[in-house]
Amino acid sequence: MLILAATPMGDVGDASQRLRDALATADVVAAEDTRRTKHLASGLGVTITGKVVSFYDQVETARLPGLVDAVRDGKSVLLVTDAGMPSVSDPGYRLVAACVDADLPVTCLPGPSAVTTALALSGLPVERFCFDGFPPRKQGQRSKFFESLKSESRACVFFEAPHRLAACLADAVAVLGPDRRAAVCRELTKTYEEVKRGTLGELAAWAEDGVRGEITVVLAGAVAVASEPEDLIDDVEQLVASGMRLKDACAQLAVGGVSKRELYEAVLASRSAGV
Repeated sequence: MLILAATPMGDVGDASQRLRDALATADVVAAEDTRRTKHLASGLGVTITGKVVSFYDQVETARLPGLVDAVRDGKSVLLVTDAGMPSVSDPGYRLVAACVDADLPVTCLPGPSAVTTALALSGLPVERFCFDGFPPRKQGQRSKFFESLKSESRACVFFEAPHRLAACLADAVAVLGPDRRAAVCRELTKTYEEVKRGTLGELAAWAEDGVRGEITVVLAGAVAVASEPEDLIDDVEQLVASGMRLKDACAQLAVGGVSKRELYEAVLASRSAGV
């Protein structure tokens, strides 16, 4: 069986007992970085008894046949990456697809994920969201990426390299405007974990001085333009439920000719009517 396993993003205490057991018993451990995986096992007090092989982008294709054959021969192959869940912006997809095509069993040991952790910490409405990996590195392509999010009503999560964050947020401001709300999550679960929340304009200014660590960005979904305050009541209540003050939520969502006061009064009226 192929076993995908989520590994801690920083705090080894987040490792599940199932991950510990799998590291100790798997016949083959395919690791994005063998040194980091051995270090993780040591930190967990686990001795890896199986064969440890590297499995990163540059060797992924070459390693596939041998790993698929191992599963076909009845061995347990544990796939782990440096942090988080395999296949989510990390190696793994091709191996899963190869095993599925060969009608071989695949399972997953759930655990830490920067995507869901950032969503939970963002303070934004995230009942519906999309994940977009890493934005393009080149400015022109990155601007097109943000253009595609202009009318995206779902929250969007993406990763970014720390040395590109300032330029990325500046492009977001240029395309989406300075008032779209977002959160930048840095070093999740680690000693210097930090979550900066605010508008894109505020976050872009903050990032200008440089940011370190692993970065996950959550971008609030676009708010549909409405001509009547009643059309925005549900969106306001979602922001309030996420922790925002009613007045602030009304100020953010008052668009399309609807004033903040009109929207505020419409929400209060809706609550009074029990709608």
